[in-house]
Amino acid sequence: MSVQLQPSAPAHTLPAFDAEAVRAQIPALHQSVNGKPLVYLDNGATTLKPQAVIDALLGYYAGCCANVHRGVHTLSQRATNELEAARTTVQRHLNAPEEAECIFVRGVTEGVNLVANTWAQRHVGAGDEIIVTGMEHHSNIVPWQLLCERVGATLHAVPFDDAGNLDLAAYRALLSPRTRLVAAVHVSNALGTVNPVAEMITAAHAVGAKVLLDGAQAVPHGPVDVQQLGCDFYVFSGHKVYGPTGIGVLWGRRALLEAGGPWHGGGDMIKRVTFEGTTYAELPGLLEAGTPHIAGIIGLGAALRWFQALGPERVAAHEADLLAYGTAQLAQVDGVELVGTATEKAGVLSFVAAPALGVHPYDIAELLDQQGIAVRNGHHCAEPVMDRLSLSGTVRASLACYNTRADLDALVVGVKRALSMLA
Repeated sequence: MSVQLQPSAPAHTLPAFDAEAVRAQIPALHQSVNGKPLVYLDNGATTLKPQAVIDALLGYYAGCCANVHRGVHTLSQRATNELEAARTTVQRHLNAPEEAECIFVRGVTEGVNLVANTWAQRHVGAGDEIIVTGMEHHSNIVPWQLLCERVGATLHAVPFDDAGNLDLAAYRALLSPRTRLVAAVHVSNALGTVNPVAEMITAAHAVGAKVLLDGAQAVPHGPVDVQQLGCDFYVFSGHKVYGPTGIGVLWGRRALLEAGGPWHGGGDMIKRVTFEGTTYAELPGLLEAGTPHIAGIIGLGAALRWFQALGPERVAAHEADLLAYGTAQLAQVDGVELVGTATEKAGVLSFVAAPALGVHPYDIAELLDQQGIAVRNGHHCAEPVMDRLSLSGTVRASLACYNTRADLDALVVGVKRALSMLA
C-alpha cells in the first residue's frame, strides 16, 4: 500500500528524508505524557505545528497586529502584504490558475457549505442529483442533504467494498444527465483510501457535472495539483497540514465562484453600499466578508512554505514506507483486525480488536494514552463508513511527516499491552 495522490518522482530517485531533523522543528513533540515520551499518531485530527508556524503567528501579533486591506498606515500595509503573500503561497501549492480563485475560509466545513449555498444553490434544482461517496466525512454529506431538502434534489452515495475500495462501476452507473455535482473525498479520513479522483472527474464532466474534492486528508500527504486533477472546486483545512486551526482554503474556478455570487454580506465584499442597493467586490473579496483570520492566514502560508521546503514527494515516500511498515506490524498482533486495506492508501492505520475479545476502541485508546501514545477512537465523523462495516468505531493511528518507525513500534507494543490488560 502506498501514497498515490498524484504522479511524482519514483521514491528511489528522491533524496533521503530525515525525519529526526523534522522532529527537531516540532516543539510539541518534545514532551512527556503520563510519564512517557509523547508518540503522536492523531495527525488526521490535527497536526502538530513547526516552530516556523509558531513564529509566524507570534510575528503577526507582536509586529504588525493591524487590520488588512483598509488601512494606509504602515502596520496595516505590512499585514496586508503578508496575508496576500500567503494567498500566493496557496495558489502555488495547489497550482491554481490564479490567486483570486483561492478563498480563505475557516476550513473544509465552511468551504463545502460556501459552495452549497452559492453555486449549488443557484444551479441545483428539483429533480437534479448530487453524488457523494460512502466514505465521506460528515462535512461533505450534511451540507448536500440540506441543499437537497431545500431544492428538491436527490443525494446518492457510491458504495465501497470491504477493503475500502470505491466501486467505480457503481459510480459510473449513478452518473446521469441529471447529475449536477459530484462531491468526493480525495483521501478517506476513516480508511485512508486514496480515491481514483482523476477517473471520477473525467466521468463526471462527461455528463456535464461539476466536481468538488475534499482534500483535508490529501494535502498533508503529498503533492496536489488542481489543474492536473481537473476538478472544479477543492477544499482543505490548514490545521491538518501543519498550520493553525480555524483557517482553510476553498479553490474554485473563477467562472463558478462568480456565478455563485456572495454568501455572507459585510465589509470587504462590497464596492459600494447604499440603502437602494449594493455592488459587490471582485474575487476574492466577493467571498471573504468581514475581517479575516489574519494570523491564521499568515500561519497557513508559513506552514505550506515549510511543507514545500520538505518536498511533498519526499513526504509521500516517507509516509508510504511508514504505512507499509505499520500495516505489516499491526497485522501480526493477535486480536487486531485492520480496517481499510484499499489498494491505494495514505496516512491512516485503522483497526479494531477481534469481536471475540469484546473490547471497545475507546478502551484501547485510553490505555494507549496512559502509555503516552495519542490516537483517535470513534466513528471519526464518518458514521456511514462505520454503518457499512457494521462497526461502532475504530482506533485510528494517523501519520505525519515527523513520524518514524519507532513511533509505530511503540504503537504495536502499546496495543499488545492494552489488549492483555483488557483480556
